[in-house]
Amino acid sequence: MDVLLGLQWGDEGKGKIVDVLAPQYEVVARFQGGPNAGHTLEFDGIKHVLHQIPSGIFRPQILNIIGNGVVLDPIILKKEIEGLGKFSIDYQKNLVVSKKATIIIPTHKLLDAAYEQSKGDKKIGSTLKGIGPTYQDKIGRSALRVGDILSPDFKEKYQLLVEKHKTTLSFYNFSVDKLEEMEGQFFEAVEFVKSLNLIDSEYVVNEALAADKKILAEGAQGSLLDVDFGSYPFVTSSTTMTAGACTGLGVAPSKIGEVFGIFKAYCTRVGSGPFPTELFDEIGEAMRKEGNEFGSTTGRPRRCGWLDLPALKYSIMINGVTQLFMMKADVLNIFKEIKVCTQYELPDGEKIDRLSFEITDTEVKPVYKTMKGWNCSLADVRSYEEFPVELKDYVAFLESALNVPIKLVSVGPDRVQTIMR
Repeated sequence: MDVLLGLQWGDEGKGKIVDVLAPQYEVVARFQGGPNAGHTLEFDGIKHVLHQIPSGIFRPQILNIIGNGVVLDPIILKKEIEGLGKFSIDYQKNLVVSKKATIIIPTHKLLDAAYEQSKGDKKIGSTLKGIGPTYQDKIGRSALRVGDILSPDFKEKYQLLVEKHKTTLSFYNFSVDKLEEMEGQFFEAVEFVKSLNLIDSEYVVNEALAADKKILAEGAQGSLLDVDFGSYPFVTSSTTMTAGACTGLGVAPSKIGEVFGIFKAYCTRVGSGPFPTELFDEIGEAMRKEGNEFGSTTGRPRRCGWLDLPALKYSIMINGVTQLFMMKADVLNIFKEIKVCTQYELPDGEKIDRLSFEITDTEVKPVYKTMKGWNCSLADVRSYEEFPVELKDYVAFLESALNVPIKLVSVGPDRVQTIMR
């Protein structure tokens, strides 16, 4: 099983790459996260955003698995599947859902909003999709799972959890006026989910491995948002790294093959948290505009900055990355000069090139290497040989600094603008 994950703060372009790599695989499986993910795919002049469904769904020969590590919103899943209607996809055949995936219920979203509101200016920048509270319930052993919706006493189990949530919401003085309306949608969506192919996905995954089928495990968010190794507490609530593919699908570590690490040619971040190379000037604004850096799930403007090598090296290390894919090289077309952060300078003047525990609380100054930009369009480039020399230099510098081969460079949003090296 190969694993594909983002090495930064999410939004690296995973959806596009899964779509490009998918023909080499028979199974694509999502292993963590929930509807806070937004995987954008563009082909044949159509742009499509997936939130919970694996990005192999547009290839009819691929089985798409929503794994046990995912937190699932039935309402969003129903909408997503209805959105696929125009593509005549046989989702009954090529989409399956783990009975062990945890369900997001309406009060999880209310809790999310209540917690975020209570933090005032210490907000972590939640997507307010109920992800955190759902994972909280999962760890606290009170959550509901997909398999529970098939139980004759599902309504009682549901009500028990809602009462627990209402107690917390009353403590925060948070209104539950919208709950009835939300519940109407929720139970309608639950009936729809019952009609899907609900399975013990760990058996399906391991049987596929035993039959030598090729599986691609697809992560959501990014490694620097990992609950253990990200810039805590400004992180997501799940394990976003390679290890999460094992627990999120029920696969032994020895079954992991290639680990594809995806990164942007620069950096972006949504929500709060440290971002040493963030640009607050017209360069950052130009980057945001050129890269259309607005969240595909929330629409929020993303914070933008130059590439951060210490952070990227850290992600490569904890994930065991074997191949790198560089996305959005075309966004840097507009710059005559490009900067890359190679070290951080601490307040006492010491220079370091690692992400230490203190990085969340310490103001660090990026130390930059400046390189010549290619400053031209890459729209019609279809091979590595056609790259401008400055882009080749950029790729070569990164490869030698990161010590992992960059096997793919994306020069535009379409499938065809993906250059394999």
